[in-house]
Amino acid sequence: MGKIQTDFLFAQPSFASGVGSTIDLWGQMAEYNQSATPAEADANAIFADWAVVGQDISDAAEQCASECEAA
Repeated sequence: MGKIQTDFLFAQPSFASGVGSTIDLWGQMAEYNQSATPAEADANAIFADWAVVGQDISDAAEQCASECEAA
């Protein structure tokens, strides 16, 4: 299973937008991903947080299993 990413609130900039941001003194080019409602944004954030917790538990269980096999 791949690593879970929790950066859905942030847009993934391109190289060109990164270069352009150096002269964007007032932040007019900044873009963020949006949700339809604040409740939807909260639900997505909570889901992503718990998904990462689950990923951490899974990683720890795999590490423990591999260490127990080596012992």
